[in-house]
Amino acid sequence: MPFTGHVAPICAVAQALVTRGHDVRVYTGAAFRRRVESAGAALVPWQIAPDFDENDLSATFPRVVGKKGLGQLLINVQDVFIRTAPAQVEDLRTAWERTPWDAIAGDEVSLGGALFAEQTGGVRATVALLPLNLSGTHGPPSGMGIAPGRNPFTRTRDAALRAAVPLISRPLRRPLAQARAAVGLPPSARAFDKVAFSPRLVVASGVPQLDYERTDRPPSVHFVGELRAPTTVAAELPRWWGDLDGRRVVHVTQGTQNIDPSDLIRPALEALADRDVLVVVATGVSGRDELPFAVPGNARVAGFLPYAELLPRTDVVITNGGWGGVLAALSHGIPLVIAGGDLDKPEIAARVAWAGAGVNLKTGTPTAAKVAAGFDRIMADESFRDAAARVGADLRSRGGAPRAAELLESLV
Repeated sequence: MPFTGHVAPICAVAQALVTRGHDVRVYTGAAFRRRVESAGAALVPWQIAPDFDENDLSATFPRVVGKKGLGQLLINVQDVFIRTAPAQVEDLRTAWERTPWDAIAGDEVSLGGALFAEQTGGVRATVALLPLNLSGTHGPPSGMGIAPGRNPFTRTRDAALRAAVPLISRPLRRPLAQARAAVGLPPSARAFDKVAFSPRLVVASGVPQLDYERTDRPPSVHFVGELRAPTTVAAELPRWWGDLDGRRVVHVTQGTQNIDPSDLIRPALEALADRDVLVVVATGVSGRDELPFAVPGNARVAGFLPYAELLPRTDVVITNGGWGGVLAALSHGIPLVIAGGDLDKPEIAARVAWAGAGVNLKTGTPTAAKVAAGFDRIMADESFRDAAARVGADLRSRGGAPRAAELLESLV
């Protein structure tokens, strides 16, 4: 799917496959052409499928306006992932007829790839770029931001929630059925995750520590840590980069979606304005190097920042909980303060807190006082940094993109 947080790790896997001698094409939005081609792959752009701007979803999908929480999640899944799938299938068929491929791998919301593989009987894998959202027999359903129960009462709660999933996901049934019918597939009672995830191979970003150490994952799931391409070109650094020298650095980010800076960036800046730290803010939009409000003297702002250079110099990350950024921080052993409010962010925050590697603020719009309290907990309790180091060591040991490429090779 044409989101920066999806394209970047997919391109890392593509680059690893190219390095191993394979011909790779990446089907995604035209805005990512340079990123795809820099990985050595060829772009297959969305054409019949409605190529959209991730920073302005409502321009293409007007129903997402004003939606929050579960309402936003269900609308996003319906309109962005499911209803675009038949057109994705048409694009993929055109590409297939031009030059067939041996295997197709898609992220876990690229329903078009899943339907095309089902339609043609082709070999398919899933590269999971989000917290693993496979249904299972233990714990609560993924996505609710609830840690698995540890006593009879909470285990009963988990079982009740699992039983309620068909009712909760009922709004997805009709769009799924319509998408299948539109591409000539027979009706199916399978839920979204059973359609989207390959039953043969799931290459999952992350580590079991960030999956509640669940024991009900199928043998097709292989955790590979962080999917990141090696840095080969020196990044252009902001003019103020030298200000980081000798300072305790706190990085603040709201990712690339739901990026109203008043949600998290403003309260974080207010919380840390009088602290002896340098606050480094990423706005999440290329070229947007300023904020629409005054910033304190200990803050520096840029659109995007080179994590390969920034994270080794960062002490704490304050984030809305985007999975890619969380994995990047933890790979460097950095503890997190997470304000996850929408989509998969509450789930990510709950997983990091369960692993002991961060503080879950349990809201996407915290007050400055709440951010300050979370930051103070991190600074006062070394267990957060110790847990982040453990998770980071596991992430680094899993092989990353080269291991993902090795697993995908096994398909053919």
